[in-house]
Amino acid sequence: MDQKAVLAVDIGGTKIAAGLVGADGQVSRHAETPTPTTELDLGEALRALLTSVAQGAAIGAVGLASAGPLDMVRGTVSPVNIPAWRDFPLVEVAGGIVPGVPVTLVGDGIAAAVGEHWLGAGRGVASMLGIVVSTGIGGGLVLNGTAYPGPSGNAGHIGHVVVDPGGPGCSCGGSGCVEAYASGPSMVRWAQEHGWAGADARALAADAGQGLPLALAAFDQGTQALARGIVATATMCDLDRVVIGGGVSAAGQILFAPLRRHVRRLATLGFVRRTTVEPSMLGRQSGLLGAARTALLASQGPVNHGTSGSQGRASALTRPAG
Repeated sequence: MDQKAVLAVDIGGTKIAAGLVGADGQVSRHAETPTPTTELDLGEALRALLTSVAQGAAIGAVGLASAGPLDMVRGTVSPVNIPAWRDFPLVEVAGGIVPGVPVTLVGDGIAAAVGEHWLGAGRGVASMLGIVVSTGIGGGLVLNGTAYPGPSGNAGHIGHVVVDPGGPGCSCGGSGCVEAYASGPSMVRWAQEHGWAGADARALAADAGQGLPLALAAFDQGTQALARGIVATATMCDLDRVVIGGGVSAAGQILFAPLRRHVRRLATLGFVRRTTVEPSMLGRQSGLLGAARTALLASQGPVNHGTSGSQGRASALTRPAG
């Protein structure tokens, strides 16, 4: 691809973000919109956002990061935390908005990990797990310097690792998943069930910051579940680092202090204890940058479905222009 920009898109349960990203990672024309709750409104919001950002720009590729699961063969998405989208033809829709350029689809957790590995808190490490803690919990793996999507493109889905088989039901249909404890809505729900009168995760974090015992207990329970998922993944994948972003990570030490404490307590093997847990350096732009990076790498060579390739080139589905 030449010096044209990548139209990068990051779709999650809370927001849809888009921007133009250069080969150096510089973002321009960044815009966001809240994620609507109906399929019709979702489609219209996506089209309006992409059209406004792309208008008049020289675009060489489109990089799409979406919550999953993804169907990499069909180019469709069925995000667990966006119930209105089931088998939504995301690649086709984006290709219709910006015709004539290749479109690359990647999971939002993998995109966040790739972004952090490229320009953020994972830069320079060999193997890392990126986690997005927000409306849901997404994850993505970079192993030996290469994004690892797995055969279906959905590897790294730490939010749906079961940490308590007898635990609460999860939106994925399972029980006791990390997400059922540690997502923002899950911690809020637990606190409300125990008498907290607040409305959302931001208020919960504020109350925890003021030392409210119930709010602190909600974060303690949520981070314990997240720590169990992290330790299990580090044991399996021999990770150097875990990088955590997403809206709930803005709570800072309210989230990271108990999380690191639980990781230290649960990590019994030496190679797991060396895994560090760090906050995102890229914040809300990690997914956008990872989507752009994936599209840039895909433009340098073929993307093979279901295998990992040099420099992360196989971390996505790419549909050619036209």
